Amino acid sequence: MSTRLRILALCLGVCAAGLVHAACRDNVVLVHGNTGSPGDFVNTTNTLLARGYSPAQIFRPGWGSSCAACNDHLGSEETPVENAMIDAIASSCTGRIDVIGHSMGATLAARVIDRLAMKNYVDSFVGIAGAFRGLRSCGTYPFNVWTSTCGAWGLSVNSPFLNGIDGQRFGSRETSIKSWYDEIVCSTGICTVGGVHSSQISGENATLTYAWGHYGLLWYTASKQADLIQ
Repeated sequence: MSTRLRILALCLGVCAAGLVHAACRDNVVLVHGNTGSPGDFVNTTNTLLARGYSPAQIFRPGWGSSCAACNDHLGSEETPVENAMIDAIASSCTGRIDVIGHSMGATLAARVIDRLAMKNYVDSFVGIAGAFRGLRSCGTYPFNVWTSTCGAWGLSVNSPFLNGIDGQRFGSRETSIKSWYDEIVCSTGICTVGGVHSSQISGENATLTYAWGHYGLLWYTASKQADLIQ
C-alpha cells in the first residue's frame, strides 16, 4: 500500500468515528472505455441520481487519448483513474467505494485497484464488456501484436498485463456483464478464451448475460448496475 493510502486509511479511521450514526452509502467511480468519455455513463449517472445519490458521490474520470491503438494500462492512462478512486475513498462516508468499468475501463480500473492494493476499499466491482482474458482481435502475445492497446500492457491474449491481474480480487463482490453479441469482445466470431467468455472475471461472484452489443451492455443495464452496488 502506498504512503498516500496509509495516511488516507488513518484519516478514514478517525472520520468514521464521527459518522457511525449517519446513514450513508459508498461513493461510486465510473470508468469509461478506450477513446470513450465520462458521458458514456449518462444512463448510469441519471439512475444513481434518481436513487438518491448526490453528484458529489459520483466520480467519472476521463482518461486516455483519442488514438484507440495508443492507449494501454500503464502510465498516463492510470493517473486520472487513480486520482478519482483516491478522492472517492477520501470523501466516502463508508470509507469504501463501488467501481463500475466499461470495456477497457474495466481492466484499467482493475489494474489501478491491483497496483495500489485498493481491494479492501472496494465493496462492489462491476466489469461491463471487459476483455479480462484478452481480445482475439489483438492476437496472442507476443505474436502479431502491433499496437500499444494490444501489447504487453494491453489486451492481447496471454499478455503479461492480463496474466498479472488474473486471479486477483478487485473488491468484496465482483460481477461481470457480458454478451455473446458484443461486436468488440466477439469481433472474430468467438467470445471465449480458454473456453470462458473473455468478459468474465476470475473468481467473480456472478456473471450476467444480455443480448446487446458492446455499448448496449453499458447503456441498457443502468438499473441493474445500480442494483449491483446497493
